[in-house]
Amino acid sequence: MDNSTDYRICTRCLMDTSDPEIKFDEQGRCNNCTSYLEKAAVRMIPDEKRDEELQKLVAVIKEKGKNKEYDCIIGVSGGTDSTYVAYKVKELGLRPLAIHLDNGWNSELAVKNIEKTLTKLNIELFTHVMDWHEFKDIQLSFLKASTSDMEIPTDHAINALLFQQAAKFGVEYIISGSNFNDEGVFPESWAYGHLDWKYVSGIHKRFGKVSIKTFPYLPLTKLYYYLFAKRIKTVSILNYMHFEKTEARKLLTEKLDWVDYGGKHNESLYTKFIQEYILPKKFNIDVRKPYYSGPVLRGQLTREHALEMLQAPIADPKSLQDQKDYVLKKLELTEDDFEKIMNLPVKRHFEYPSNYNLFLKLRKMINMARKMGLVHS
Repeated sequence: MDNSTDYRICTRCLMDTSDPEIKFDEQGRCNNCTSYLEKAAVRMIPDEKRDEELQKLVAVIKEKGKNKEYDCIIGVSGGTDSTYVAYKVKELGLRPLAIHLDNGWNSELAVKNIEKTLTKLNIELFTHVMDWHEFKDIQLSFLKASTSDMEIPTDHAINALLFQQAAKFGVEYIISGSNFNDEGVFPESWAYGHLDWKYVSGIHKRFGKVSIKTFPYLPLTKLYYYLFAKRIKTVSILNYMHFEKTEARKLLTEKLDWVDYGGKHNESLYTKFIQEYILPKKFNIDVRKPYYSGPVLRGQLTREHALEMLQAPIADPKSLQDQKDYVLKKLELTEDDFEKIMNLPVKRHFEYPSNYNLFLKLRKMINMARKMGLVHS
């Protein structure tokens, strides 16, 4: 916890001044949880209507995918959310193609979990293996950019792959493992740009040394083509059902012999190191704060208990040293190189070229459509 005199924490959730853009109202409630609750009223389907809306969605997906090899595309990482989506889409009678991006950072457990899941569910898999020399240079570029969103290159490539494969097979629906309940409190200032190729390419042009030739990317023109010409839609299906992490993990363990990683996104060794070492140490970011805030706001976890949970160390010091040794060796960084990166001044995403204003306008249009009942996810 930050002990500075300017430190302040929300009176309703767990977000605090580690978010540089946080604002508080007269009751001490922050803009992150206020925005979450306002959006939840529009984006979250009422419990009594979820099953009906889910069945309508499934019927449309089946109809649109009739006589096609697949009727939907899903991304798989081996994590809780994507594995649960794989389980549910099969349970609902859909015919998915699973897409996996191998960026060189999969844990052995993630590989096993993916293999067991897709074998048991009889789901075909397409894997794109990144060119390591090229992708390593992109990751190093983001480290040198000194922003807190170092995982954006992976997120961007995954989105590009999902759209590419959907277009290839004439599939109109990408079923996403993201869900508003768990991720709705996450501040944009901590991670921006998963669809913004101008942002990704701009940082690489400034700091990179290797030409990009094979990296899956999604320029705005291509994104518009997929959305409006090919009519490909991304649906967060977990918003259509009751989804609680503990229950989901128990089900996956029982049904699929899936093994838990002990933390969110720990299926990726790089993500684990970012969340447990780089973000807390350099950016004063503890991702548990927004992830715990969702359950607090939904009444699934008391704020007092969540605050107690935050007192526990983010990771074991010995584990952190092992992670650091592994990551530096894989990225071919010396200890001195890494320390120089860690000591660079912190930057914000708006300090680099991006299409932020365009995406802001697009988001307003989508939110308006949600309020009119035209979009539900």
